[in-house]
Amino acid sequence: MRNSVLPKLVRTTAFRLSLAYLFVFAIFAFTVLGYVAWSATRVLDDQIVDTIEAEITGLAEQYRVAGIRRLVAIVDRRGRQPGASLYLVTNYVGERIAGNVGSLPPGTLDTAGQREIDYRRTEDETRDHRAIVRVFLLPGGFRLLVGRDVEERLRIQDIIGRAFGLSVLLILVLGFLGGWFVTKRVLKRVDDMTDTTETIMAGALAGRLPIAGTGDEFDRLALKLNAMLDRIGELMTGLTEVSNNIAHDLKTPLTRLRNRADEALRGPGSTDDLRGSLEAVIEESDGLIRIFNALLMIARLEAGHGIEAMAEFDVAEVARGVAELYEPLAEEAGTAITVEAEPGLPVRGSRELVGQAVANLVDNALKYGTEPGSANAPVTVRAMRDGDSVLIAVGDRGPGIPADDRERVTGRFVRLEQARSRPGFGLGLSLASAVAHLHGGALKLRDNGPGLEAVLCLPRPVPAVAA
Repeated sequence: MRNSVLPKLVRTTAFRLSLAYLFVFAIFAFTVLGYVAWSATRVLDDQIVDTIEAEITGLAEQYRVAGIRRLVAIVDRRGRQPGASLYLVTNYVGERIAGNVGSLPPGTLDTAGQREIDYRRTEDETRDHRAIVRVFLLPGGFRLLVGRDVEERLRIQDIIGRAFGLSVLLILVLGFLGGWFVTKRVLKRVDDMTDTTETIMAGALAGRLPIAGTGDEFDRLALKLNAMLDRIGELMTGLTEVSNNIAHDLKTPLTRLRNRADEALRGPGSTDDLRGSLEAVIEESDGLIRIFNALLMIARLEAGHGIEAMAEFDVAEVARGVAELYEPLAEEAGTAITVEAEPGLPVRGSRELVGQAVANLVDNALKYGTEPGSANAPVTVRAMRDGDSVLIAVGDRGPGIPADDRERVTGRFVRLEQARSRPGFGLGLSLASAVAHLHGGALKLRDNGPGLEAVLCLPRPVPAVAA
């Protein structure tokens, strides 16, 4: 198991990103430590040089004022003090007169100037030391050497070097541990999603991707994918319902169509009887064609077709036009259609599709909200603004729809028991709902006290911003 998990962790993007971040951080840390070491060395060297310059200047002044004897006495006294600088006074042939320097590299005293050399002290001739020195030529051929040991600098460099090595080790260990932890956590989330996906692919459409509740990118991805799966589930359920409804609801008109054709063939009818039977068959066929046209239109709308024909139009004009079209049918139903439309209600969309949706709502109100042969309350068509939306409300005073069934009746071929005695196939509300969703809106059914009010909610167009 370990042999299969480790290569899997190493191949993940999270582990590679962790290594990249580790590399960048290591370079940054090394740069900072190197700069600190260089700065500390530079500061110490500057301090040593300043000290040497000050002492050289003072000793040269003593020589100029009091001569070689005074210089030798001062050098001898300073060289014996604990933690003293390096001093050496020689004659013109390089013979030592005073100082605490035992030996120097050949040629050190030949030329004046500052340099860094190895040397040995008079009290310890067995071990080399490192120092920054300056050689100063005095009048009379005498040479004066003043220097400072760089042991403190070497000690600081050693400390920084050890810290540098420790930091490298610590960065590598923590980086690998952090990368392993992060990668393992990310890989677990990915594996959980993969397992759920495989379950869904196997047919369990109710499965959903797990959400940790942290709000990270995996949670956001899981939420979007779960919403997509919910939508796919709704479509699959709708497809199943449509298939069942087509099988049940179209069976009756097809059976009726066949029986009428069979009666026309079996009966010894006259030409008028045969013509009547054929007219009835054609009428039934037209009804079936209308059903399939409505199904095709709903499918196209749910697939997003029709967006390319969208333009801005006035909803109030559409509401008045539909009401005027259905006035003769309202008179036959013993009622009237009243229109209340605010002026100037712009909506961006398909004028024809919105008109078809409103016409379906008015047709439903006349079919199911009135009683034939009796005086009925008028069907109302209202168009108004509501915040960022435009509402088209069609209300009647019929029996209405129970609250528990209002969401269900927008499905295809869904008809309540009290409506089965009226003509229709249960596609009008489904088509209106599909038109609303295509335009980014919704179809809402609410109580009209008494009766039903179907409200088509469409978003208002966003005003263009001036350049």
